[in-house]
Amino acid sequence: MTSTLPKAVVLLSGGLDSTTTLAIARNQGYQCYGLSIDYGQRHRTELMAAQRVAKILGAIAFKAIRIDLGSIGGSALTDPSIAVPELPSEEIPVTYVPARNTVFLALALGWAEVLGARDIFIGVNAIDYSGYPDCRPEFIEAFEKTARLATKAGVEGQEFKIHTPLIHLTKAQIIQEGIRLGLDYGITVSCYQADEEGRACGVCDACRFRREGFLAAGVPDPTVYR
Repeated sequence: MTSTLPKAVVLLSGGLDSTTTLAIARNQGYQCYGLSIDYGQRHRTELMAAQRVAKILGAIAFKAIRIDLGSIGGSALTDPSIAVPELPSEEIPVTYVPARNTVFLALALGWAEVLGARDIFIGVNAIDYSGYPDCRPEFIEAFEKTARLATKAGVEGQEFKIHTPLIHLTKAQIIQEGIRLGLDYGITVSCYQADEEGRACGVCDACRFRREGFLAAGVPDPTVYR
């Protein structure tokens, strides 16, 4: 029997935020299709975590698309010659990957159109984050307009919605919501430079925000640090 539940493409990195986003989308009644992007990041453990998350949280399907953002460089996450910073920065840090969320959303939009889905979920956050410009509400609003203009479905009058359920939440609030939904954050990997076993460095921005979030939420941190 064909399900009448709406379909949604959910971008999955394997980290805390995208996992919570998938749990929220599922809780809202969507048939979820998990999409990860193998973009040439420093380690593959987050891709393994994304596949694990999709399976455990009951995604209808999981797809990993390979692109090579490392070929254009410009980020500590794709160029091993650029060190991952271990101290907070008041400027946009070198872990910013040029055009990453633009590319990710474009691929999610393409798959959504093929699936007949009109909803895309992405776990961007504009509070406890590193200041990336493509995590801001203004960018999401602009991409929704692009989706209407750039697709056959949009031209035919069908609206695409980019859902950002975490965008105005603190990391502690995100964790509390995930716990409410029954998540085990031990299955996630958030570190920018995790080792092959998925153990976190404990000093990068992603680790710092994650650790501080668990502390503020009053929830034990299940992260395995090396």
